[in-house]
Amino acid sequence: MEINTQLKSLGDKINLLKNKIETEESTKHAFVLPFINILGYDAFNPLEVVPEFTADIGMKKGEKVDYAIYQNDEPILIVECKSWKQDLTTHSSQLFRYFHVTKTRFALLTNGIQYQFFTDLDEKNKMDQKPFFEFDITNLKENTILEISKFHKSNFNVENIVINASGLKYTKEIKRQINDELGNPSNEFVKLFANKVYTGRLTEKVMEEFKDLVQKAFSQFVSEKINDRLNAALNKETIKQKEEQNEIIEDSKIVTSEEELEGHKIVVAILRRILPTNRIVFRDTQSYFGILLDDNNRKPLCRLHLNNGKKYIGLFNENKNEIKQPIESIDDIYLFEKELLETVRLYEKENN
Repeated sequence: MEINTQLKSLGDKINLLKNKIETEESTKHAFVLPFINILGYDAFNPLEVVPEFTADIGMKKGEKVDYAIYQNDEPILIVECKSWKQDLTTHSSQLFRYFHVTKTRFALLTNGIQYQFFTDLDEKNKMDQKPFFEFDITNLKENTILEISKFHKSNFNVENIVINASGLKYTKEIKRQINDELGNPSNEFVKLFANKVYTGRLTEKVMEEFKDLVQKAFSQFVSEKINDRLNAALNKETIKQKEEQNEIIEDSKIVTSEEELEGHKIVVAILRRILPTNRIVFRDTQSYFGILLDDNNRKPLCRLHLNNGKKYIGLFNENKNEIKQPIESIDDIYLFEKELLETVRLYEKENN
């Protein structure tokens, strides 16, 4: 099962169970350990996942972090867990103390729903105050799942994640700044645009006016972009629906005759010696009754033209050009056994 499916399934499970989970221990077993398993680590293998990992600090002995994930006999991630009911903002200091006495470059603080990943971008061997990556497992986006997958056992690479962490950290901060500016534009932000469109002096009154204008302009800009995308998606869906309706209309004009079905049975009888019968599939059209290999339009075995007075079987050469041969009845299909077998062999060669 792909990691995105597993993560979304865990998120759904958490939404269903969380109100029945009362303790930190229950949170660990029901929410956190399944997440660790999804990352490819065996939570029941003490060589990969060490519970109650010792992180002694100076003279203070017996300090333990909930889990340490190991790879190649080295800890690569320490994990501190809290009850799902607890807010994580007040607990990072505890993990901060553990971080510098371990060899790992990464730390995870989680309550089983919120996940916060830390590293040491600001000062080596000293955990940053803010996480470089955080998410809510019950509300995952595709780009978030991509970042989570980098911690999977099969993908884990310290240097790559550290390099990526810097980009994630600053991207997150920039997005927060954009959100703040859109909600309450600063003077610097307003001046940036006012100077480009206003030729007069930026007095206090003008700045107040432009503050509202900038805020409205950005709100309208975002709304228009969203509407453009929605309209583009709706137009695509409308075109698709029209195409499907046309296909239904075309299909409704097709009547498959008993004679055509008998013709298909004859082709199956000829080819079943070298092909499983489920690979010999027919598709009826208004113009002809087609018999295909593997239900693939690019692999026609033959076509039967039986509905316009004269009867024909359409055979295909090595260039996939149709050559019509007259037949008196569908029993004459047996006369073209050699050609049908040769067509199958041509397709088999293409696959090899």
